[in-house]
Amino acid sequence: MTAAENVCYTLINVPMDSEPPSEMSLKNDLEKGDVKSKTEALKKVIIMILNGEKLPGLLMTIIRFVLPLQDHTIKKLLLVFWEIVPKTTPDGRLLHEMILVCDAYRKDLQHPNEFIRGSTLRFLCKLKEAELLEPLMPAIRACLEHRHSYVRRNAVLAIYTIYRNFEHLIPDAPELIHDFLVNEKDASCKRNAFMMLIHADQDRALDYLSTCIDQVQTFGDILQLVIVELIYKVCHANPSERARFIRCIYNLLQSSSPAVKYEAAGTLVTLSSAPTAIKAAAQCYIDLIIKESDNNVKLIVLDRLVELKEHPAHERVLQDLVMDILRVLSTPDLEVRKKTLQLALDLVSSRNVEELVIVLKKEVIKTNNVSEHEDTDKYRQLLVRTLHSCSVRFPDMAANVIPVLMEFLSDSNEAAAADVLEFVREAIQRFDNLRMLIVEKMLEVFHAIKSVKIYRGALWILGEYCSTKEDIQSVMTEVRRSLGEVCFIYVVNAILFGRIQPAGRSLPTAALSTEPNQLGPKWKSLPFKILERKRKPPLRGFLLDGDFFVAASLATTLTKIALRYVALVQEKKKQNSFVAEAMLLMATILHLGKSSLPKKPITDDDVDRISLCLKVLSECSPLMNDIFNKECRQSLSHMLSAKLEEEKLSQKKESEKRNVTVQPDDPISFMQLTAKNEMNCKEDQFQLSLLAAMGNTQRKEAADPLASKLNKVTQLTGFSDPVYAEAYVHVNQYDIVLDVLVVNQTSDTLQNCTLELATLGDLKLVEKPSPLTLAPHDFANIKANVKVASTENGIIFGNIVYDVSGAASDRNCVVLSDIHIDIMDYIQPATCTDAEFRQMWAEFEWENKVTVNTNIIDLNDYLQHILKSTNMKCLTPEKALSGYCGFMAANLYARSIFGEDALANVSIEKPIQQGPEAPVTGHIRIRAKSQGMALSLGDKINLSQKKNSI
Repeated sequence: MTAAENVCYTLINVPMDSEPPSEMSLKNDLEKGDVKSKTEALKKVIIMILNGEKLPGLLMTIIRFVLPLQDHTIKKLLLVFWEIVPKTTPDGRLLHEMILVCDAYRKDLQHPNEFIRGSTLRFLCKLKEAELLEPLMPAIRACLEHRHSYVRRNAVLAIYTIYRNFEHLIPDAPELIHDFLVNEKDASCKRNAFMMLIHADQDRALDYLSTCIDQVQTFGDILQLVIVELIYKVCHANPSERARFIRCIYNLLQSSSPAVKYEAAGTLVTLSSAPTAIKAAAQCYIDLIIKESDNNVKLIVLDRLVELKEHPAHERVLQDLVMDILRVLSTPDLEVRKKTLQLALDLVSSRNVEELVIVLKKEVIKTNNVSEHEDTDKYRQLLVRTLHSCSVRFPDMAANVIPVLMEFLSDSNEAAAADVLEFVREAIQRFDNLRMLIVEKMLEVFHAIKSVKIYRGALWILGEYCSTKEDIQSVMTEVRRSLGEVCFIYVVNAILFGRIQPAGRSLPTAALSTEPNQLGPKWKSLPFKILERKRKPPLRGFLLDGDFFVAASLATTLTKIALRYVALVQEKKKQNSFVAEAMLLMATILHLGKSSLPKKPITDDDVDRISLCLKVLSECSPLMNDIFNKECRQSLSHMLSAKLEEEKLSQKKESEKRNVTVQPDDPISFMQLTAKNEMNCKEDQFQLSLLAAMGNTQRKEAADPLASKLNKVTQLTGFSDPVYAEAYVHVNQYDIVLDVLVVNQTSDTLQNCTLELATLGDLKLVEKPSPLTLAPHDFANIKANVKVASTENGIIFGNIVYDVSGAASDRNCVVLSDIHIDIMDYIQPATCTDAEFRQMWAEFEWENKVTVNTNIIDLNDYLQHILKSTNMKCLTPEKALSGYCGFMAANLYARSIFGEDALANVSIEKPIQQGPEAPVTGHIRIRAKSQGMALSLGDKINLSQKKNSI
């Protein structure tokens, strides 16, 4: 049995700082103490028995002095005591004292207080001794007719448990419960009774359902849930029964209970693939998402819709519901919105794209009216990306989208504006008919752009795609406007060259923030008001702040439009005038960068770039014209083509996954020879969901032979140690269950054999394993639970201590080997954009640099080996990694189940001069938000990189 299949026990708070009392003091309190003393003594007895103490001398004392008491707390504690106390002798016979206890049970089952009756019935569900239950059967039957529903529903549970474990004690249980169900009115009692019939006598359950199938909608939700389960099981085992019950499932879609609607929709999808059934189930899911306030519920139900979409036959049905799905965007949670937009994008088609775009445009406009918030900015980014994707897939929509989105180029959120800019750049290259519209709109918003990065991108677009004389002149006008009034240029030029410098004086640096009347009479004639920092235009502000990279971009733009202007205008005077003005702007900015006015001086790279542009304009050669006005655009075209090809390849792979194909050499699965957990669509979904909730990984282990239990067994002691131990490490998300096998290899009885564990790292031992006694050459299983709080390497260590029966020596100890927890159980491949990767790379504090030390001789093989060893995903496109040049660089990304991000950059090489058999060399840089994540991932790479992937 796995830990998930163990029965649940009552949990009691145990104070660990007190010494265990002696048996004599406990006996005295149980005999002579008052009710409060007896209660405390009984609690201590229960705790000691749970810790492995036997205390056989107290059994009769409790029967004589505690059992007759009518105090309710005492009675509750006694039920726990009778559950855990040993009831048999070492040879397996029932203790004689238990006859007296059995009589006490019978009296409690006839007690006038309904709570005592019901609690006793619940307790009887845990009894495994038929001799104790047999005398109680008449009293248990009588409880079915009690006036209180609490007693009746627990009586049903007791009868069901007894029938399942000891059928001979109550062979007519199904008939008895069926008659009870027919006459019962209470919903909880009917639910328990119906549940028993499902598992004990399904035919009787179906008979009852047939008599009331038209009234199912009027039943309570707990009974409706059981009915859904029954219908699923029946139709799953006998498909011919579907027509009989599918109408009932349709009716339950209208239930007032969200849980019933969810289960009914899931059952309907598994029972029928008809478009009407899929549409009804999908509509039910959508209503649940909209009406439920819990974001976790919304995400779970959205996952069900995504699963429906994966089936090719269902996708067209869901396409008709895209507008209903978009109603989920009213939810403020970003994760829900993200998943909704992705689902809508996957379902968009030429039939519904126009409506989708209208809704998304309205959502984008709404984000302008909402107070600035981190989620608002991220939501706007999501909307922009979705509209971008729609416009690329359906070019006719681009003209409607672009004017709205370009308003956000002036947005204070740089990330959203960058997404818009990327979209505009791709649209203006791909759609020739939209170029005039985009250029016109870009010129409108150009002066309002606040971010220097967006400003550079906008400059590039204007310089690349302004093709008419009017547009080129408009660009020059906007550049002048962004720099300030024209006299700014001449003033700065004159100052820099000393042409208007007063005798014996130079322009103070403070002049840019000083009023003219404070500088002296000789400076009053200068237009300082246009140089002031407080009212500086955007481009001038960027330059004065020392950001001259934008100046290099401006120089390239001015060169492009000047060369194009020369080709368009035939008049030599106008050509020279335009080129001269462009060169004047560049020269002025170049000299400004070398002065002391900006906060930071211009870099050598920017100087070289601007100087090159000046030289190009001074010569205006045809070669330079081709390079500036053709080659740049071709580079963008190649990049976009590669991106489009990659997207098509990804979509093709996705569609191939969804297509059900059978290859000629595929193995044939015979149902009779197939394990229960390998039956794919024939699996019982109710059972699978229950196993998943309990952490059962049977399906995963069956699907992957390398994930079998044997590979997760860790030997803790040596074969020659007096106590041999090995542990199976069962990892289930945040929980680790250690199933430790302990074997007594001696001829002595080992008493108080205790597994003592401790943890290193962000692990926490939940409970201390109880001591036990091992007979000679006996064995036992001890389970321990460990909680995990973050993704980092953890170590569990400890020892086994025990006493040898009859020996006078001190306690013996066997030290256990360490158990290393593999962080790969918590890391999953994930994806992000290049911009997000760069942002996280800049933000994350912890870096771990790992030196490549491997015997793998191929660069791509090493990369694939690292991906397999770390569960990370390669973000670098395959096309960028293809070919061979002796060097490779790739970005990797993964997320943990705790929401932690892990980034890695692989930079590896294989120098040609070292020969074909030389191993790969280089470094892997890992970055994470937490130190533990970075170090643990580095350790994992170090441990695994010498294992050849072939």
